[in-house]
Amino acid sequence: MDFKIDPRMLISPQTQQTSDRKQRDLQSLRESSSEFETLYLMEMFKAMRKAVPEGGLFEKSMSTEIFQEMLDMETAKASTRGQGLGIAEAIYKQMAPVIENKK
Repeated sequence: MDFKIDPRMLISPQTQQTSDRKQRDLQSLRESSSEFETLYLMEMFKAMRKAVPEGGLFEKSMSTEIFQEMLDMETAKASTRGQGLGIAEAIYKQMAPVIENKK
């Protein structure tokens, strides 16, 4: 008789649930830190746009402001794809041990 032991049988269900929860929390942390970096960049673009004096070729209207805000948001999203500025990764590295050490 050749009995093979399934390693999943050795792990208790509670340990498996804890591990799954930690993985979900770590994934959530990664997404949240990336979203934070995007919002940070968007606010930075907004502040930079306020520093530029008004005037120029186009008149300032409500539709222009909405378009510029949408453009800033998409520029921020594109800037944080992949590596980004590194803010999201720094937040993740700082907060991940808190989740991993949680019981």
